[in-house]
Amino acid sequence: MVNEEQSVYTDDYDDGFNKFFEDIKKNPQYDSEVIKKAYDLARDAHKNQRRRSGEPYIMHPVAVAEILYKLGMDNECIVGALLHDVVEDTQYDLEYIRKEFGDEVALLVDGVTKLGQIPLSTREEVQAENIRKMFIAMNEDVRVIIIKLCDRLHNMRTLQHMPPYKQREKSLETLEIYAPIAHRLGIRPIKEELEDLAIYYLDPIAYKEIEKNLSMKKEQGEKFLADITKQISDKITPVMKHVQITSRVKSVHGIFRKVYIKGKDFEQIFDIYAVRIIVDTMIDCYNALGIVHDMFKPLPGRFKDYISMPKPNMYQSLHTTVLSDKGVPFEIQIRTWDMHRTAEYGIAAHWKYKLGRGGKDSIDSRLEWIHRMIEHGDETDTPEELVTTIKGDLSSDEVYVFTPRGDVKALPKGATVIDFAYAIHSAVGNKMVGAKVNGKIVHLDYKVKTGEIVEVLTSNAQGKGPSRDWLKIVTTGEARSKIRSWFKKEKRDENIVQGKAEVERELRRNFIRFEDSEEYIKFVTRIAERQHFTNIDDFYAAVGYGGIQISRLMPGIKDEFNRNWRVQKEEPPKPAVATTNTLDKPRTSKDSSGVVVEGIDNCLIKMARCCSPIPGEEIVGFINRGTGLTIHRKDCVNVPDDLKNCPEPERWVNAHWDNNVKVDARSTIDVYAIDRDGVVLDITACMATAHVKIHSINARPISEGNCLTTMTITVNSKEHLDSIEKSLRKIEGVYHCLLYTSPSPRDCS
Repeated sequence: MVNEEQSVYTDDYDDGFNKFFEDIKKNPQYDSEVIKKAYDLARDAHKNQRRRSGEPYIMHPVAVAEILYKLGMDNECIVGALLHDVVEDTQYDLEYIRKEFGDEVALLVDGVTKLGQIPLSTREEVQAENIRKMFIAMNEDVRVIIIKLCDRLHNMRTLQHMPPYKQREKSLETLEIYAPIAHRLGIRPIKEELEDLAIYYLDPIAYKEIEKNLSMKKEQGEKFLADITKQISDKITPVMKHVQITSRVKSVHGIFRKVYIKGKDFEQIFDIYAVRIIVDTMIDCYNALGIVHDMFKPLPGRFKDYISMPKPNMYQSLHTTVLSDKGVPFEIQIRTWDMHRTAEYGIAAHWKYKLGRGGKDSIDSRLEWIHRMIEHGDETDTPEELVTTIKGDLSSDEVYVFTPRGDVKALPKGATVIDFAYAIHSAVGNKMVGAKVNGKIVHLDYKVKTGEIVEVLTSNAQGKGPSRDWLKIVTTGEARSKIRSWFKKEKRDENIVQGKAEVERELRRNFIRFEDSEEYIKFVTRIAERQHFTNIDDFYAAVGYGGIQISRLMPGIKDEFNRNWRVQKEEPPKPAVATTNTLDKPRTSKDSSGVVVEGIDNCLIKMARCCSPIPGEEIVGFINRGTGLTIHRKDCVNVPDDLKNCPEPERWVNAHWDNNVKVDARSTIDVYAIDRDGVVLDITACMATAHVKIHSINARPISEGNCLTTMTITVNSKEHLDSIEKSLRKIEGVYHCLLYTSPSPRDCS
């Protein structure tokens, strides 16, 4: 029996497949029977699923497949798109897909499928692992990322149905990962639409402002562009055949980057208007350039020859900016028809499977950047680091630098001479001792510029190698991974010793201690496994050579310790040592710690590390066999709510602080503040004025212009701590304080 939801699905909705399928059947390049089979499977698998918009879920994979079809992708791509969510969201597994549709389709579906339930603690880790998985699959078959781009494009087109926080999250990821990949692959329409949609959700005010200005420009410019196009056509068409001249207005994102990121005025943007000239041959390109330069005044420094020096994404064209006779600047792009297809569709325009050819072709060499990125990614120590590397390497702003032999190296804008050395070869970078730019010696942090000739000075002397300081200078993931790889191989023993010391120091600083060495090793091994290391020495080595910053892992380490290890520190229940309930005993004992214990005489007393009680807080004691008595805060998670009815109630004794004894206790406090000049100095000055002893202090920037200062201090009472907090909150920029005297930090803001 068909339920109501299925009835609505089958009868009331047009999922768009029939119209799309009619075009498929007309194209002999596609196997329409297999595509229909994939559609039927996807339709059945998703029959009870709906998108947030309320539409049947099948509309999404159909829309993705149609986008791929318009790009001219092959049969396996279309099938993979129709099935791309089946394994992730339905009962069908990958083996079934492989059996029904073959290994190629299974590879594509698996590459696009997100990771399942994996033991990761943060959303960032999950995201990073999914991106890592996608790039590894992309390295095997680039069609994976093309499907993923189209998937992301349709999701962005329908993002209005998602909650605001999800809109921002997806838009940022799109802007940092997917749009740059589309740029690298040369798929311009997808790149520009992804960018514009992302800006729409990330900064709607700026988007509307730009859209308004563009609308005004468009209204003013339609006549202008029509006139310019006619002038150029009248000059070029008599001397060249098959010429096409078109015009356009710049995309929203292109203007956003220049106005809101680079700080330019709207009127300073010279390429809002653009004219494109498409001709038959490369010679015609340069002839057309000469004609337009005769017609209009070229602006100095605005000519770029991407024909003789193509971009890494295969893009070729001549770019020049000229002034019209009315003084209006506009850009002219000149290219051949083959260059145009590549510029519009990138790798999709050259897809070898679509053309029915096997083996390697020129595309393989043009995708070398993917292989390099994965190679560098394999050398990263955390998924988050891989994502950071990918974001850096995908930067769309590039410079082109020459070797002394005339070879061209494309590097991200801001790259240094060290990045250049490692771009040549890892051996060159490892032996580097200096560099010359245009014949002059420069510092190693010198940032190269387009057109410069860079000579790397090397030395074969024994003991020469990169410096750890270089990791702070380089900007490319390639250079960073090669430097770290050198330290991995050459300084492993040293790295292990240094890393172990750093880990132990950081754990002590955060009051994570183990009396049992075996428990300590188990704990660190667990942390190493979460960072994808097979053994503890590899983890120590990574920390030692700078591959992992242990301080960045501490929030997760603290959480792991509090949830799974702190509870284990208390001894398990054993047979009772007394026959009467000590809670009811009238005897009292006063220890030098300032704690008065009822019912116990001359007992060794220590403070529980799980809650770190301080004078003024309500406390209770727990009798440990052979080790004395441990004092807990009454609201500690390790203290039962009902002491009289808990297992072994005789081991819990009443206790309180002696008001006549002053006791110093340690407490850790986190101070959140706006990251302004001198804020840490003001915090330490406040502590000094209050005569507070600081045992340790660590200050670091956090997100969105804020900073965090963590201090371990000595206090003598809860009132003392409260007064310190009040003083801290009076400091300009301090907006939040957190105390770590209990398993769950108390909010003191």
